[in-house]
Amino acid sequence: MKIGAFELNEPLPDLYQPHALAILCPWIDVNNVGSATMMLLEEHLGAKPLGKLTKPGNFFDFTRYRPTMRLIEGQYQIEIPNSLIKYAKQSGGNDFLLLRLLEPHMQGEVYADSVLGVLRKFGARRYCLIGSMYDAVPHTKPLIVSGRAVGPVKEELGRLDVQLSSYEGPSTITILVSQQAPKYNIEVMSFIVHLPQYVSLDTDYTGAWRLLKLLSFLYHFPIDLEVVRREGEKQYAEINLAMEREPQLKQAVQQLERYYQAKASKVEEKPSKLSPEIEEFLREISKHFEQN
Repeated sequence: MKIGAFELNEPLPDLYQPHALAILCPWIDVNNVGSATMMLLEEHLGAKPLGKLTKPGNFFDFTRYRPTMRLIEGQYQIEIPNSLIKYAKQSGGNDFLLLRLLEPHMQGEVYADSVLGVLRKFGARRYCLIGSMYDAVPHTKPLIVSGRAVGPVKEELGRLDVQLSSYEGPSTITILVSQQAPKYNIEVMSFIVHLPQYVSLDTDYTGAWRLLKLLSFLYHFPIDLEVVRREGEKQYAEINLAMEREPQLKQAVQQLERYYQAKASKVEEKPSKLSPEIEEFLREISKHFEQN
């Protein structure tokens, strides 16, 4: 069945008041936190394929999202980048739609309308965007999660220890999904974990653990997060060792810790900008980690 630009596998599953969890790559998937979180959720929930874009080339520039060639049993196969949708049923409570969305390069309005069409087809009750972004935060403090909510679910943010987002600046055309969903009685939430700007990892497991812990609390997922937590601790311990070898890095992180504490004590206020000195420290730290 075709819904907008998506082709869905038939027969369509009968989902009970599903909640949609979405990631958006690469816009808010710094260090693959959203991707890792989604992969673990799919495994835990036993998610099954539901659909994908019929013509991904209508939305994506394949010189920016490169197709991948693989040699399988002597035959070349090409994997074309695409936005994928899976679903998961639960014995009790809401079922789930799991959306792996790629940032569109063109026809963004059609793309957003197609996502909304899928949500409406299954009577989705909630659309929750999860992901990660860089910020001036130290790796030595608990990672901040910011977010927004529209609808009765807004009261959940404080209980979940999520800071109300005050972000202003460049955004994504897919924000149209979040803006238009409430018109169809779909609650909207977002959870974005803030990662240290000076740390570049293939997968930041501390960031993934932070999101998974939040989602587990919200949805009562009995996921064992101990392996993810330990992997994250190992990664950040290596950064501690790098700091001990470079006093300037240690000094920079200490300044970020003070900035972090200042913001934590004024969560209701719009935070002030970083001083030029801290900005320079961040640039120097970023260069250091890129070289090592």
